[in-house]
Amino acid sequence: MWATQEGLSRSTRARDEERMSLTMNGRLNGRAERRQNDARARESTSPCAARLRYRGRLAGLALGLGLLGGPLAAPAAPELPGTAAPTATIREIQSALSQAVEQFQARNAPGVLAHVSDQYRTGPFTKPVVGEQLRAIFGVYEEVRARVQVDQVRLVGETAWVYSTGEVSGRLPVVGYWVSILTWQRELEVARREGGAWRLFGYQR
Repeated sequence: MWATQEGLSRSTRARDEERMSLTMNGRLNGRAERRQNDARARESTSPCAARLRYRGRLAGLALGLGLLGGPLAAPAAPELPGTAAPTATIREIQSALSQAVEQFQARNAPGVLAHVSDQYRTGPFTKPVVGEQLRAIFGVYEEVRARVQVDQVRLVGETAWVYSTGEVSGRLPVVGYWVSILTWQRELEVARREGGAWRLFGYQR
């Protein structure tokens, strides 16, 4: 009888200990999950995360705006399409690019967009998307600079394939630091003559 009672008592204690262990594990797991969620929340609002999000948006602008480069790396010289553009055409494109850079550095989104065709498209990026990216940049940086060098221009049908190298930088508010926003080397953007002026048309193939 004593053995039976002792066995029942041990069984009861074992069940109680198991329930306590499960409860404690549940609390620990809940605390761990809350800590992970808090960490994720802190990360999502940290300056570093914000910079990464803006860099993602800037990458979209790089796809949609020639003065910030383009989405396609230039192929090897023997594989370049079309024919070499004449000097006069290259000068026209360089002039249009310089005007776009001036408008960009003046933080004038409409002025920059005047150099973008209404039919512009590169992948999912269109002229309205380019406008959104420009306003996002101007909302973050108090001043912006762009340095662009035209490496080569090829005429392909009615379009000009412009390969360029450059860098875009911006000055952060409050701290006043200048930071590099984006750099690229020999990347492609496509332009088309519209109404007597060269405008970005996009890689629509």
